[in-house]
Parts: sequence; structure tokens; C-alpha cells
Amino acid sequence: MIRLMLLLCLLASPLAAAQPMSAAEFEAYVTGKTLYFGSEGAAYGVEEYLPDRRVRWSFLDGDCKEGHWYADAQMICFVYEDMNIPQCWSFFREGSGLRAVFENDPQNTVLYEAQQNDEPMLCYGPDTGV
Repeated sequence: MIRLMLLLCLLASPLAAAQPMSAAEFEAYVTGKTLYFGSEGAAYGVEEYLPDRRVRWSFLDGDCKEGHWYADAQMICFVYEDMNIPQCWSFFREGSGLRAVFENDPQNTVLYEAQQNDEPMLCYGPDTGV
């Protein structure tokens, strides 16, 4: 009985929680794909994962930001052309997709993979004036 209780405590401990993906696992999963993310049941954004850890992100509005990602401890951090502050996430494999937890946010924004394909994402050209 004591052994059973110890086993149950161990399984309920944070050590038994899912571990974030390593950089190698993340790179193998995403490279060459376009992933669509959702949050709280709504569409959130899309990211295209290019060779050499390059990325292209959009909030589904056709305005795309070029960037790259790198590993920092157990996190995957993104830097985009319009911001120098890294956006760091922990990625977890869950079911047939990914769950991402935004580590820069005290509220821990959580995104989930809603769809994936290998087609390039829609990006409009730069704004043009008259």
C-alpha cells in the first residue's frame, strides 16, 4: 500500500509533467511546414518554418514578419525583423500537434497547433502609397 501511494505521489509531481521539446525535436517537427495556431478556440496566427531555423510569422492578416529561432535552455526563442526582444516559448507534443506556452508572458499565453500543411503562407507585399 505504501509503495502504491509513493507511486501515485510521484506520478502527480511536477517531475512527471510533460517535458518541453528539445531544439532538435522542435526543428525536426517544424522544418518545411506551415503551422496554424489557435488560442482559446479562436484563430491566432500562422508560421512558416524555413531551412536554417528561419521563420515567417503572420497574425493571419497577410502582414508577414521574417525572423529566426534559436534554443535557450528548454525554450525556443524567436526574433523578428521588427523587434529585437526575443519571444520565448516552451513547445510540447500533445496528441497530433503542438502546444506552445509563451514564457515572456506572466499570464502564460497558450497556443495550440490547429492545422499544418507544407504550402507557403499568404503574405502581401509592402504597403504602397499614392
